[in-house]
Amino acid sequence: MITLSTDSLHGYGLNRIFKLAKDANYDALDLCVDFGNFDTFNTDYVKSLVDQYKMPIHSISAPQNARAEKIKDLVALAKAVKAKVLILQPPKILNFKLSTWIKNEVPKLREKEFISIAIENASGATFLGIIPEYSMSNTQELKDFKHVSLDTARIGEQKKDLMRAYAVLKKYLVNIHLSNIFHGKKYAPPKEGIMPLESFLTKLKQDRYPGAIAIKVLPKFLHAGDDEKVVDELKTIKKYCDKYYTNVEVSKEDKEEESK
Repeated sequence: MITLSTDSLHGYGLNRIFKLAKDANYDALDLCVDFGNFDTFNTDYVKSLVDQYKMPIHSISAPQNARAEKIKDLVALAKAVKAKVLILQPPKILNFKLSTWIKNEVPKLREKEFISIAIENASGATFLGIIPEYSMSNTQELKDFKHVSLDTARIGEQKKDLMRAYAVLKKYLVNIHLSNIFHGKKYAPPKEGIMPLESFLTKLKQDRYPGAIAIKVLPKFLHAGDDEKVVDELKTIKKYCDKYYTNVEVSKEDKEEESK
């Protein structure tokens, strides 16, 4: 499933984002909640757009440092719109209360509500160049949390090997935010940049990755403001993903290797 992160069209109203994604033939949306934009977490309004455009919401992405009560509200939103995954951002390193709550209480909430609640790999931001800005940022902590969303741009930003990161985390992955690094900038379209995304996408298909691939790029790369160009660029990205992922056939050898 190829979905579109609504963050890719930040600046547009949610209604327009649904329409543009529909016109570009995306399978579903990754709804990025912004607590300053009431439309993004108004359950009745979001449900009305899902019905109007026949465009499901596969995942919901929480904003940075969403408090415990807000996370519970987002779980309720996810269930109401039938989203499969709620994606949390890693807390700031000094937010011990939130970090502890996520580690201890979210697994219980996940089991109680029958919904996947994932943590996303952190960006490479640091204090004084050495101290990570975010907690839950190392591989072991991600694995311990069990459900992981992988942001490829953050892997590239840290100059890590994407294929190696995938190999370590693949059994825990429930969502992928796909984008590239272009001239040192994160969130470029997949086909523009230095990361080996063709090989990555094909490997995902060969491994029968069960989650969604959510396109998350900066609005400027989509020519935001010109709807025709936006749809054209979104279609180009979708065709790229279809070529290297959706339409890739899994060979008999791949199936046998997977079963071992």
